[in-house]
Amino acid sequence: MLPYRSRLSVAVFLVPPLALYAVAVLLPIGQSLFLSLFSWDGITDSQFVGLDNYRHLLTDGVFWRAFANSLGYLVICLVLQLGGALAIACLLTSIRRWREVFKVLYLLPAVISTVAIAFLFARIYSVEPEGLLNGVLGAVGLDALQRPWLSDVSTVLAAVSAPEGWRFVGLYTIIVYAALLAVPRDLQEAAALDGANAWQIFWRIRFPYIRPVWITTTIMATTYALRGFDIPYLLTGGGPGQSSELVTTYMYKTAFTSTNYGYASTISVFIVVECLVAVGLILLVLRREKTA
Repeated sequence: MLPYRSRLSVAVFLVPPLALYAVAVLLPIGQSLFLSLFSWDGITDSQFVGLDNYRHLLTDGVFWRAFANSLGYLVICLVLQLGGALAIACLLTSIRRWREVFKVLYLLPAVISTVAIAFLFARIYSVEPEGLLNGVLGAVGLDALQRPWLSDVSTVLAAVSAPEGWRFVGLYTIIVYAALLAVPRDLQEAAALDGANAWQIFWRIRFPYIRPVWITTTIMATTYALRGFDIPYLLTGGGPGQSSELVTTYMYKTAFTSTNYGYASTISVFIVVECLVAVGLILLVLRREKTA
């Protein structure tokens, strides 16, 4: 048991951030949960409807289309962010010159305004005037692949997901790179002397050491992607149709376009539950692999 002075010191440092967290995070969640039981347009008196908003959620075709799009958006973001971060971090550990320059360049997108990123990629995907992507495809003789990326229903979801993946790959690269630097070099050298190849060294030595950091990074990337809103909304607004509609953009439209704040709160509660379930699944899967 900690002495009284130590307990007081812990309380002094913990209580302010916990209070701030409660006010900034837990209180809005509680308010959304409460408002989800009402029908309210933001002007007239709210009307208690119980679980009607949740029943409507279960039968709302647009919502489930948005949920399916959100899962696709999540998969693309995770592949680009985590896969790219791991590959780049491994490459950074093998180079000696210009390493710091590369780290800064990879990290730059994470500090650029999301509005600027959206306008940048809108220009890259542009058809008229011809954007960078279609221009490069035409220059290498792949004219058949040129298309209006943001208005083609078969490509729009990937097109709005790519900027988000590119934006955060540098941040996760730095995190994974720092974890790889902490792996004992003598263990890797001993494994190499015993005849282990590069993949075996990575999978049997390096990855187990960075597993706690990898779990944290995966949780960060997953929850950020499930809450992704700004870049997809700025690029397409959820269109064409509902081809790039995400749960977050649908919630925004429900609240501020349809002025149905009760149902929008229901969707926001779903997003919170969705993130909690995703975190639980990640911890379950990665920790089970650890004990396997």
